Amino acid sequence: MNTKNKTNEQKELSFIEKARRTQIVECTIETISELGYAQASLGQIAKRANISKGIISYHFSNKEELLEQVVMEYYLACQSFISPQIEAESSARGKLIKYIESNLNFVNENRKHVFAVIEIVSNERTEDGKLRFAAEHDETIFLPIENILRMGMEEGIFREFSSLSARVMALTIRNAIDGFSIELMRNPQLRVKDYIIELMTIFDRATQKI
Repeated sequence: MNTKNKTNEQKELSFIEKARRTQIVECTIETISELGYAQASLGQIAKRANISKGIISYHFSNKEELLEQVVMEYYLACQSFISPQIEAESSARGKLIKYIESNLNFVNENRKHVFAVIEIVSNERTEDGKLRFAAEHDETIFLPIENILRMGMEEGIFREFSSLSARVMALTIRNAIDGFSIELMRNPQLRVKDYIIELMTIFDRATQKI
């Protein structure tokens, strides 16, 4: 076999492996979103993907690595969806409104992935019993909101926030967004557009300088 053919074969194998990993991740998302974390065994995932558990083990060393991939892909997809929309806004008020709107739209358009990640983040624990993804999720997710609040104060359009009150506001906004995810799980027929408008209105008024 010449070098050219060998290179093409390696590229094709790489593509096939990537496609298989994507399939496994997608089936993991569907399985967890429908059955929940506790019932989403590798056997159930393999059954949905119509493959053997051995194939999953070939691509992922264990279930923890597979679940980590699901969470990582969620955050990467969320960031690539939301960040450009926020950056396109020039004012702090526009950025805050777009932050809320884009987050909720992403949740609505990626319900199964969101529901799966909620299950994983709420249940996956380390060997010493701590929530595996809690620390990474909690600390970094508030910073963009706090930065927007500081920008709004500098522009003179937001009311004054201390370090503590800015964290409280950021926490409240994130909890409202996460609450929207839970509400969608409970009520799939939710009037999403009206919900988003109401939430944007609430925080627009809560941050305005009087």
